[in-house]
This record gives sequence, structure tokens and C-alpha cells, in this order.
Amino acid sequence: MQGKMILFWRRLDLTALERLELEAGVGGIRASSTIVSIEHSGFQLDYEWLLDHEWRTTSLEMHKYGPSGRQDVRMERVGGGWSVNGEVRSDLNGADEPDLSATPFCNTLPIRRLGAEVGAELTLDTVYVDAADLSVVRSRQRYLRQSRDIIRYIDLGTAAGFEAELVVDADGLVQEYRNLFERVHVTE
Repeated sequence: MQGKMILFWRRLDLTALERLELEAGVGGIRASSTIVSIEHSGFQLDYEWLLDHEWRTTSLEMHKYGPSGRQDVRMERVGGGWSVNGEVRSDLNGADEPDLSATPFCNTLPIRRLGAEVGAELTLDTVYVDAADLSVVRSRQRYLRQSRDIIRYIDLGTAAGFEAELVVDADGLVQEYRNLFERVHVTE
């Protein structure tokens, strides 16, 4: 991916829409997004996800606006671990990437590390962020490449037993996350 893209995803199980602006620059990759949902009394979630050129997260900043006011969470990669709101969280040491429940964008990061050959498999620990309350916990996931553009996602942690099929484009960006998300527009 080079330059700038704007992607829209529609949530299939809830009434929600995401607009994500993805831009590659000299310093790395920036993903800025707004998710708006009318479910759960309605909320808006804004995030800015900063990545290096290898698509590894350096920081993730989230701002959620809902009926109970504003919530903010900032995560930063610190050596082999993570800080959350400025505090190093030893329980997150060794976790590879954040997994934000409200967006399929987070799946792109492990998918880009997954080998290109059919049958390639990747298991990784994640920093799971539940969009409902912005709680942060450790989790585990597995990705299996079934074809060039179809990936099997298996949750081994917070939602153990959950599996889904993801259809991705050449950049590893989700086009369809069966029964959850559907990409409805891209501008390059």
C-alpha cells in the first residue's frame, strides 16, 4: 500500500459504520478512523493507529463518546510490551498487536505477517480492546490461509471457540468478515 486510501465498513450484526483513512508516509503508516453506532444507546469511537513500515503498531489512541461521556485510552509499544494510559502493563508483555473489537482493520496486521502460501498459519497473542467499555486484556488468535484471499480466523482467548472467514484484498485489508463486517467503499 502506498499513498492514501479511505475505506468504509458496514457492521452486519449491528447498525454501525466505520470510515477509515489509511496513509503511508515517511514515518510509517497512520490509520485514522471514526466508527458510529446507534446500538447500545449509541456511541462514536475515534481512533488513531500508528504503525511502522512493517505494519507493527507503535501506538493506538482511542476516544469513545457515549451516553456516559467520553472515555480515552492510549496504548504504546514499550520494548516487548505495552503501556496503557502511561502505565506499563506486565500482563501484556510479549503480546504482538492490539485487537480492537469494533473494527476489522485490526485483522490486517496479523494477516500481513501470515505467509502467502495456502496452508500458512500464524498464532499470536494480542492486546484485546473491548469497544463496549475500552477495557484492555490479553488474548490469543490464530489465522489460517485457505486461499490467496480467504483467511480463517480462530479466537483462542477472550472469545475462545469463535471462528470466522475473512475475505481480504491484496493489501490484507478485510473486504468481508463473514456475518460481522462488509467493506462498502474504497477511495484511493
